[in-house]
Amino acid sequence: MIALVTGASSGIGRDIARELAKRNYNLIVVARNEEELKKLKQELEKEYSINVDIRTMDLIDREGCKKLYLDVKEKYNYIDVLINNAGFGTCGEFINTNLEKELGMIDTNISALHILTKLFLKDMVERNEGYIMNVSSIAGYMPGPLMATYYATKSYVLRLTQSINQELKMKKSNVKISALCPGPVKTNFQKVADVKFNVAETKSSDVARIAVRKMFKGKKVIFTQFHIKLTSILAKILPDSFMAFCCYFVQRRKII
Repeated sequence: MIALVTGASSGIGRDIARELAKRNYNLIVVARNEEELKKLKQELEKEYSINVDIRTMDLIDREGCKKLYLDVKEKYNYIDVLINNAGFGTCGEFINTNLEKELGMIDTNISALHILTKLFLKDMVERNEGYIMNVSSIAGYMPGPLMATYYATKSYVLRLTQSINQELKMKKSNVKISALCPGPVKTNFQKVADVKFNVAETKSSDVARIAVRKMFKGKKVIFTQFHIKLTSILAKILPDSFMAFCCYFVQRRKII
């Protein structure tokens, strides 16, 4: 069995790789930070006696994403699990945030995930087995002033995943696709996004453990804490204008 994990050098991606290693999955780990990937490879191969294949790349590169798929297909023929975890955010008023950083965010959070999901999903559907987990966020359920682009990308991930899930269900496919929607998690996200969370952060190891377990149970949308699930319900009930108003003041407190 083999799984591919993007954004595997730290945080949720790294801990999901660990959870899959515990289940005896060989791994293809993808990230920009080669040094951290090498550390992860050494750790997992030693502790779990599995094989870890390192792929150092920036998922901003769309053609690189397509090449990654082709290389993996040529070497392994297929994968059993795809974890689309790579992503980042930025914070500030939309007119002031850096355009190039935002375009890179869109390419990483949306385009790379879209490409890898489509290409690997086709193979899984053909084999009629496999699991995909796309990492979204509770942010995907609401407008996000002061983090407008990030919230929009996570909404895309959530809706894309839900739509594909229904398509698979209608054709009675055994392939399962899930959207992971955590709240604030203690990772490198804050440093990259220039924010500081003002609420309790969940450990990425806890998120990963719950997420992997629920993914294999075929959950369509995965929440790792009850209050985050409750927030998603409120976001559906309350007017978007009210959620945007509240979110603005929550986000304003985060800006470093």
